[in-house]
Amino acid sequence: MKLIFGLGNPGEEYKDTRHNTGFLSIDKLSELYKIPLDIYKFQTLMGEGKIVGEKIILVKPLCFVNEAGKSLYEVKQNYEVKNQDIIVISDDVDLERGRIRITAGGGDGGHKGLRSIVQCLGTSNIPRIRIGIGRPEEKIGLRDYVLGKFTLQEREMIEESIRRATEAIKVIVLEGIEEAMREFNSFSSKL
Repeated sequence: MKLIFGLGNPGEEYKDTRHNTGFLSIDKLSELYKIPLDIYKFQTLMGEGKIVGEKIILVKPLCFVNEAGKSLYEVKQNYEVKNQDIIVISDDVDLERGRIRITAGGGDGGHKGLRSIVQCLGTSNIPRIRIGIGRPEEKIGLRDYVLGKFTLQEREMIEESIRRATEAIKVIVLEGIEEAMREFNSFSSKL
């Protein structure tokens, strides 16, 4: 069983913001694999289904990004999921827009949602897919940037990144994270 946890903020005002790239990825997986997000528990919206025969739990926390680790911890404990079977999907300002980066663990990179996860799970060895949103122009503050909506050009690039992230999930499920890292970490999509 794999638990796929997308980081984002709940609520209409955050729906299409850069910080909600993890939520958008969960929505895409839900659509692709016909896994309805219809279970409300542990301060999350969840769906259970299968991807290429493997049981999958898709999860969107209903708390804000900075508190997401608590929700992930509760789901992990309840479903008895091992850390290596969790995949966290998040945005990353330090990654070029259009790129994805898959890792078996690592630091939080300044991302408060990842920091919350590391603190609540007591380890940084959590597989993750980071989707690059790039850095803001100097005149825009980081907080305003990540909570801002995508431009049309950005949206096209992010949709392609999300498509690739969903392909990477399938590879992780079928062949493992190392194969997904080999296949997806070197490619950069540019529009």
